[in-house]
Amino acid sequence: MNLTRRAFGQALTGSAAVLSIPGCGGGDGNDAAAPGCSAVGAAISQNHGHTLAFAAPDVDSPDGLTYGIRGSADHDHTVTFSAAELRQLKAGQSVTVTASVSAAHAHTVTVTCAQP
Repeated sequence: MNLTRRAFGQALTGSAAVLSIPGCGGGDGNDAAAPGCSAVGAAISQNHGHTLAFAAPDVDSPDGLTYGIRGSADHDHTVTFSAAELRQLKAGQSVTVTASVSAAHAHTVTVTCAQP
């Protein structure tokens, strides 16, 4: 999947929260096998103020990571990405996870790493 930053942003419209962070990926010498990403975007279903602060270098984590997505909402949810899902992101694939249940509901969160 090769998207420009503009096309990537346009693909994440509607009730989505989008976070774009330049400069993620690489640095470990394995860029040919895993190219990293130039921007990270997150779309949150049925969003009402939640945001995901996915730090650019997180795709390089060898372990799974958990984030809070409270944003400006009056409650928080957590989302967890496994190490395998982080590798998928680094390889340019989108990953969708389900947030924890809070305030009697949950959200799906889709994260995409745009390739440089």
